[in-house]
Amino acid sequence: MQEAFKIYDKMDKNNILLSFKGDITSELLTSILQIMENKMENMQEEPKTKKKVYNVLVECLQNLYHHMDDATDLNGDKNRSAIFMIAKNNGIYDIITGNYILNENIVGLKTRLDEVNSLSKDKLKEYYRSVLNNGEMSLKGGGGLGMIDIARKTGEKLDYDFLEIDNKVSFFTLIIKVTQTQLT
Repeated sequence: MQEAFKIYDKMDKNNILLSFKGDITSELLTSILQIMENKMENMQEEPKTKKKVYNVLVECLQNLYHHMDDATDLNGDKNRSAIFMIAKNNGIYDIITGNYILNENIVGLKTRLDEVNSLSKDKLKEYYRSVLNNGEMSLKGGGGLGMIDIARKTGEKLDYDFLEIDNKVSFFTLIIKVTQTQLT
């Protein structure tokens, strides 16, 4: 029983607004977006901030849903489970996603993330147009526009990590920071 309070207390101290672990489905995405929309409405967040957070949430959740690998570990267990958390601290929303990824796919993803992180705001805009116009597609149908779009909307670098689980799969974590929109 005390474990439940420890989890609650940790979530409370870290200002976790929503946390989820499990299989990602389209129904779940719809529910999460509705919950967050209601939470931000109750927090009386500025419309521009709500829109920015919501748009980044959509991109993050779509990336989880569409680009999660069917990673089978050495024990033969399928790892389609993922985590998603959103917290708000000092006017900054932290959107955290985590999912299993095949080790063979890490280099390509890391290369693309590093490229996005290396670009200025203007260069990101050019890169976005280039990928869109060239019709580049990944194996799963996306052109990598989601990560570019997240970087453009937040103006922040994409914070990520890969934790090797075994020689077949790793756990990919992505942390996105969304700052409150300042009124001008």
